[in-house]
Amino acid sequence: MADAWTPPLRIHETSGHCRLWLGSYIFGDGNTLQDAADALVARLLSLAMGFRSSGGMRISPELGPPDLGWFEFIYELGEIAAAGGDIRNRVFGPNRVAA
Repeated sequence: MADAWTPPLRIHETSGHCRLWLGSYIFGDGNTLQDAADALVARLLSLAMGFRSSGGMRISPELGPPDLGWFEFIYELGEIAAAGGDIRNRVFGPNRVAA
């Protein structure tokens, strides 16, 4: 079975400030990489649980086709969190390397 898709990680650091991007859609900011990772996880949890509680999202046709990989990823994070799991391993994984 193939590994599930995970958006790429990118790190930007300027003047003692760190921003950790997951793909091009969501990021976390902090004074350290750990702070940025914590902020990213908090945003992902908020998004995933909001997605679950609303029953999904409506996409305007003017925006074009949605990125189904992202929706599947966010849905999976919501499933992990709802089961009491920690999404960090799914987001950062044991073999993830940030670009």
